[in-house]
Amino acid sequence: MSFWKDKRVVVTGGAGFLGTVVVGQLKAKGCRHIMVPRSAQFDLRKTSSIRKLYTQARPDMVIHLAAVVGGIGANRANPGKFFYDNLVMGVELMEQARQMGISKFVAVGTICAYPKFCPVPFKEDSLWEGYPEETNAPYGLAKKMLLVQSQAYRQQYGFNAIYLLPVNLYGPADNFSLDTSHVVPALIRKCVEARQRGDKYITVWGTGRATREFLYVDDAARGIVLASEKYNAARPVNLGAGFEISIKDLVKLIARLTKFKGAIVWDTAKPDGQPRRCLDTTRAWKEFGFKAQVAFETGLKKTIAWYLSPDSGRGRTGNL
Repeated sequence: MSFWKDKRVVVTGGAGFLGTVVVGQLKAKGCRHIMVPRSAQFDLRKTSSIRKLYTQARPDMVIHLAAVVGGIGANRANPGKFFYDNLVMGVELMEQARQMGISKFVAVGTICAYPKFCPVPFKEDSLWEGYPEETNAPYGLAKKMLLVQSQAYRQQYGFNAIYLLPVNLYGPADNFSLDTSHVVPALIRKCVEARQRGDKYITVWGTGRATREFLYVDDAARGIVLASEKYNAARPVNLGAGFEISIKDLVKLIARLTKFKGAIVWDTAKPDGQPRRCLDTTRAWKEFGFKAQVAFETGLKKTIAWYLSPDSGRGRTGNL
């Protein structure tokens, strides 16, 4: 509590899915000075806006969560935008933080930075052993440059920047758009709506053979806050739950939890994305005591309950 009491913190993306939870946890730890920049006031791709933000907020620390993100479809449709916006945002936020004497910069990257055929479980030392999976490589590489920048700035300027690699996130208040969402919210929405309409099947991209790992949003936020407080080193750190599930088994699980009893049709003309994803989480535990706490099925049930609740703002009611 004493660490955060007088800290002034800027949380980019602090009004988003992950950011809202991070801000809530910072407040619970006694942080009284938190600024969440909104895009209407601050265009984080522009140096002038970033300097205006830092001048107003006078932060001791920046936690950079803001990102232009989406699932496989969104990445395929917007590779240039995803690359440019994410790269420019991160590079300028860190550079201006260095120039203005901000004490610490927490860069939150992405599992998409890992090589396509990375040995499982992914260890941080394997980050440079190949090219990322093609459908999300522009986004993954843009975020990966924050690691290069953080290490270069630490070496040359003594700037305290750290780099975290969270796995795929899920939880209440996620993005449930069928056009831009990631796999868990997209499948929840598909199954719920198909059940409500009485559809006999749903169509899912790919073969179902790819695997993924998922981290509940509250766990991810806790890891970020712990690292922000306790970690001050150059090496990147994974944030994950340490398990692996195939997309085929994921669809079966979400169908069961949403009580969708129809068939699953696989559109094999669509890509699977990266073949496997599962993180080695040893370093996070050793460096700042982080370990995921929310069991996957428990987190899915909470996410589905939120999606069906009036709190989701989608006008849904309906018990499963």
